[in-house]
Amino acid sequence: MLARPHTPPPLGLLPDLDDGKERETVTGADVLSDWTSRFVVQLAVPGVQRVTSERAGRTEDVLVDVDTGSWAAVYAEGGRWLVRQGGPKPLWDAVEEQFGRWCTAGAPALEEFTVTVTPEGQSTRW
Repeated sequence: MLARPHTPPPLGLLPDLDDGKERETVTGADVLSDWTSRFVVQLAVPGVQRVTSERAGRTEDVLVDVDTGSWAAVYAEGGRWLVRQGGPKPLWDAVEEQFGRWCTAGAPALEEFTVTVTPEGQSTRW
């Protein structure tokens, strides 16, 4: 994701975006256009890389987790958002859950986030 200052691992080949399960989603790829909501998404799927491509006459935002092989392609069609996902972890499900919790909390600004780092790990709260 764009919030990372370091070089991501090599992406390799994109998965077959015609595979996977497709469904409607209320959380569209537009959440990846805003810096704060993109940061919230990154918290949900920290190992992913984003690729935007033109395919089948539409723009698809594709999230790929190189480590697990999971992926999600989100796109608009007929006035609604659709997602197609594959791999062992449903990435967009995690995005929807995290983004929904953030919205329910009133979409706090970045200044309201707290990051705690200990020898046991890292946590982020708002």
